[in-house]
Amino acid sequence: MEKRIGVLTSGGDAPGMNAAIRAVTRTAIYNDMQVVGICRGYEGLLEEDFVPLVVNSVGGILMSGGTRLRTARCEEFMREEGINAAVKILKRNDIQSLAVIGGDGSFRGANELAKRGVQVVGIPATIDNDMSGTDHTIGFDTACNTAVECIRKLRDTASSHDRMFIIEVMGRHAGFIALETGLACGAEYVVVPEIQFDLEIMKSRLERAKKRGKNHSLIIVAEGVMSASELAEKLKPDCPYEPRIVVLGHIQRGGAPTSFDTVLASTLGSAAVEAVVRGETGVMVGRINGKIVASPLETAWKQKHATDEKIFKLIDILSI
Repeated sequence: MEKRIGVLTSGGDAPGMNAAIRAVTRTAIYNDMQVVGICRGYEGLLEEDFVPLVVNSVGGILMSGGTRLRTARCEEFMREEGINAAVKILKRNDIQSLAVIGGDGSFRGANELAKRGVQVVGIPATIDNDMSGTDHTIGFDTACNTAVECIRKLRDTASSHDRMFIIEVMGRHAGFIALETGLACGAEYVVVPEIQFDLEIMKSRLERAKKRGKNHSLIIVAEGVMSASELAEKLKPDCPYEPRIVVLGHIQRGGAPTSFDTVLASTLGSAAVEAVVRGETGVMVGRINGKIVASPLETAWKQKHATDEKIFKLIDILSI
């Protein structure tokens, strides 16, 4: 009997998830496996919301954003009864292996399944880029490019009206998007969770920019530190510019993946199936220094991806 592998997307959606689904499906079929798409993540697993995937099922999804399998957060799966029920459902449906596409929360659930004997391989997909075991997570590059595109348009208005824009980007616990977009857009200051925020330094930098004749300014703030409106209130008494607030929000999650994310998702999706073929379980696949590596699923949350403080320093230098 052919081996059956399930594939699901869990947690927040990220551009490139569809490319990963496609790669898992076609690489599995190439290796003589049957593929079962599990809709709506772990919630769909517990409700047995399954759909068979064949070669044509994943045609035309390579460059589309979001996830065709859809995604959801599942409270029931956070409890032991829910995890045990999932194991029984997988066995009842003869699904011997599972590819989980998502972030560290999704991998925590995957790890519990692996402990109970399910062969599980994780594929890191989150716009936050906050997982170790890979240099980049699927969706991060696209999210940064989306933010940069929006901010560059805001810069046109800022310079036309002598204003400062405070732009709030995603990142509850990680400032990777803020740092990358801040450097790419020439921001005067970037506020991220990992680096101590100094209001006085920010004010002095804005004053310095104003004195050298700059008629506009950009501040990027990660949502996990404070809201853009909170920061505006802190700056108002001494701000040399008229502040305006923009919250990019979920627009950063959507859109077609960049070529980088498409290639990364395709590579990791295929590598996950190859790991299954080799008999590996309880691992995540990633790409480090251009090479595909497999790490324990726990790596995703026990060894957080370190913030590159050199980027923060570079923003400081280039904003003089």
